[in-house]
Amino acid sequence: MSKATTLRIEVPYVTRVEGHGNIVIDMREGKLVTSHLEVVEPPRYFEAMIKGFSYVDIALITSRICGICSVGHQMTSLKATEKALRIPVTDQTVVLRKLLTYGATMQSHLLHIFFLAAPDLLGVPSVVPLAASHPDVVKMALRMKKLSNDICDKLGGRTIHPNRLVPGGFTKLPSTAELTWIRDMLANQMVPDAKASLELLKTLAGKFPAFERETEYVGLRDAAEYGFYDGQIASTDTGLAPVDDYLSITNEFVVPHSTAKHCRHARSSYFVGALGRFNNNFDLLNPLARKAADELGLKPIVKNPFLNSAAQLVETFHVVEESLKLLDQLIARGVREEKPVVPDKLREGRGAEATEVPRGILFHDYTYDNRGQVVKANCIIPTTQNTQSIDDDMKELVPWMINKGMTQEQMTLTLEMLVRAYDPCISCSVHFLDVEFRK
Repeated sequence: MSKATTLRIEVPYVTRVEGHGNIVIDMREGKLVTSHLEVVEPPRYFEAMIKGFSYVDIALITSRICGICSVGHQMTSLKATEKALRIPVTDQTVVLRKLLTYGATMQSHLLHIFFLAAPDLLGVPSVVPLAASHPDVVKMALRMKKLSNDICDKLGGRTIHPNRLVPGGFTKLPSTAELTWIRDMLANQMVPDAKASLELLKTLAGKFPAFERETEYVGLRDAAEYGFYDGQIASTDTGLAPVDDYLSITNEFVVPHSTAKHCRHARSSYFVGALGRFNNNFDLLNPLARKAADELGLKPIVKNPFLNSAAQLVETFHVVEESLKLLDQLIARGVREEKPVVPDKLREGRGAEATEVPRGILFHDYTYDNRGQVVKANCIIPTTQNTQSIDDDMKELVPWMINKGMTQEQMTLTLEMLVRAYDPCISCSVHFLDVEFRK
């Protein structure tokens, strides 16, 4: 890298995203002075908003934190409430919740892979031109996405913000016929489409920048299965920790350039999301997912943040195969009629719980009074946990790109791809970065 390199990259305003953000990179005479993602989104106030509300309402309210991860917020909220108030749930409830979690994971992963990441790999500015140049790919993506939506609809009552989940169970259970339909559609449509997606991604794998950075990866780990619904907090640096100790992992802090908090644990930052789970749970992947990982050349520890999209496809295989196993069990024994468990007596209590949403590990922590009303709440979302990791990646990526002799256009695309690789909580825009270079 030349000492004479002077570079200013600035995104003064990012539109059509969930929240606003700026990218600022300032290099003077070969020295990187500034390299970060500025998040300027306003406070959401959900933690204060739910104070005084009854435990029966909290999951419905907190699902509105995110339209993409509404299922994950509901799951985490319900688990935290049930832990605090000691509300038991049946094995059938857990199985149905897992199936809904897997459906929501497919829904989000497919959205990111095909509509956010694929245009970069196929050399187009958005998914719209792909409808003309790659119509079969777009049709397949829409078909897979619709099936994922239908699964969430049949299990949760709605595609987003499900309305059948309550503390202690479900207000309405799916029929055996609905479960059989889901099982047949997954086996006969989703599996072949996932295999076709894998073949497509293999042809595009060389388009991912070969950038690597050593960092810590964090995610849930359950000894019995790939961590999505339950487990302990796992770190590739420090091992396992109970969910109750989540504050010792997240260690939120503020920075002057962002209204979003940042997180750090064993290093200056850590990575959550598909790669966080993959690097902590690789040995628990189902056979189809393991085969997909092998064909993509993914083995832990994967250190390239751009490959998060590839790990999402591997996870799609896993949740499809896991869903098929759970559906076979449910269908064989039949759906038992159950009413949600209602606590005999409300008492004070606190519960901190975690699940994995598509973008990474999510924490909800509630304290209730003896009337079952929230007196204190804390929620730490994946995108918050990844913000510092994005900054740290940029710090190493900019010199790496300059040493590679990249043009301004190539550097622009690579920076866009980096932020998108983390799959931040952005639902309504494909290419959300308009990078301006100033020399």
